[in-house]
Order: sequence, then C-alpha cells, then structure tokens
Amino acid sequence: MSDPIRILALGAHPDDCEILAGGSAVLWARAGAVVKFVSVTNGAGGHHEMSGPELVARRRAEAKAAAVVAGIESQVLDLPDGSLVPGLAEREILLRLIREFRPDLVLTHRPNDYHPDHRYTSQLVQDCAYLVGVPNVCPEAPALRKEPVIAYFRDAFRKPAPFQADVVIDIGPVVGEKIRMLAYHESQFFEWLPWNGRHDLETTADPEERRRLLEGLVAGRDAPTPEIRARAETWYGAEHAGALRFVECFEACEYGAVLDEEAIRRWFPVPDQ
Repeated sequence: MSDPIRILALGAHPDDCEILAGGSAVLWARAGAVVKFVSVTNGAGGHHEMSGPELVARRRAEAKAAAVVAGIESQVLDLPDGSLVPGLAEREILLRLIREFRPDLVLTHRPNDYHPDHRYTSQLVQDCAYLVGVPNVCPEAPALRKEPVIAYFRDAFRKPAPFQADVVIDIGPVVGEKIRMLAYHESQFFEWLPWNGRHDLETTADPEERRRLLEGLVAGRDAPTPEIRARAETWYGAEHAGALRFVECFEACEYGAVLDEEAIRRWFPVPDQ
C-alpha cells in the first residue's frame, strides 16, 4: 500500500488557506491525503478592537475549528502579523517545518500581492525551495531527498504578471464545507472585514445571514473566468467545464518540482482519465 499524498499549504494569516484552498483540502482529505494548513503569522493584526494574546488565541482556535470541518491539520506560527520579513530566522522556521512535514505539494501565495505578509510568505517559500534538499543548511532537520511541487494560490492581480490557472479544481460538491470552514473565522468575516469595508461583508450574528454573506463571497472569489473554463476542460471535459460554478485554481511555481499533466493528476484532486 502506497503512502498517502502529503499537502502543505502556507498562508500568511489564519484564514488565508481556507479562503484559497479550503474546498480542495476537503477533496484531498476525503481521498485519503494528509493535509496541513499553516498560518505563517499569528493573526494579531487582524482586528479593530481585539489585540495581543487574546486575539492570537482566538484566531488559532478559529483555524483549528475550520480544520476539523475538512479533516485536516492546522498550525499557526508565532511570527508577527503585519511585520513579517523574509529574514534568515524566518526562512529557517519554514525550512524546518517543510522538512518535518515532508510534503509532496506545497501551496502558497504568489510573490506579487497587495499585502506584505503575503509577498514575504511567498518569498520565504521560494527561498526554501532549493534549500530543503541541502543537508548542511539547518542540519538538525533532515534534508528532503525528494523535491516537492510548489504551486501558487489564485489571485486577481495583473502586474507584473497575471495569475495563470495551471490547475483547476471543481469544488462545487464541497462548497458547503468550505463555507462552514470560513464561518468559523468569525473574527474576520463578521467583525474585522466588515469594519475595514473591503469585501462587501456585514456584521451579523444570525447564522443564516452569515451563510448568505459567505455564499456571496465564495461565489465571487471562486467563479471561473472563460480562460479557467477552457483550462478545466483538460480534466472535466467541455460540458462539465461549461457548468462550473465554484473553482479553486493553482499556478505552478518554477522553483519546485515540475508540475506537468502527470504530476497534476497525481497530486491534485482532478478526475481520472
């Protein structure tokens, strides 16, 4: 019996992985993969009223509860939210984490992004891409003998280069589970994000209203473009691709192992040929 696939997602904040790969995580876990969501920062900057250890503890608990929905692992690191830097100490933290988890596939942000924590999380992962296999760097953590695939989360930024959907995952069958995962991050979606006014969310304690708001958020963020539908035909066929409503997409990072069609079918939850 072969070992289960191992998926490691590294987001900058405690809700990033859920927003960008929550549906895929549910599909991976159901297929028997070992999936871990990691927040590289502690989330201490993500509120307008709470702060410090109280907020960190709350956001860590929210991430853990969301992970239970998907059947995956969750970890929130202690690096400061809003002050992440791509330094040597931070690199070694991620290097050890990646080596200890031994992923087949690593997911993270693209390096061009509005948020410095997103950008520097991406840079740190890229900086680790080669070093994970160098035994004399962080020798206390055994180097990997197999280079993982690295792929980027989807975003809408156009410069210096727009996102390219190398992999498209239909998350329609599990979109309800993704919404449940997001709902556990109530400090974000029903407190902080409504307050900062960037995402058309509202403050509410009503469960049905919360679900409606999150359905709208997911429907907007995860809607397929014509280009994504065309790419999805590779795995789903034209009829299925044309009917897609909710997708999560990933772009290959050239610093990891090659992400060709064989690797996509091996590591991602796409239909068999």
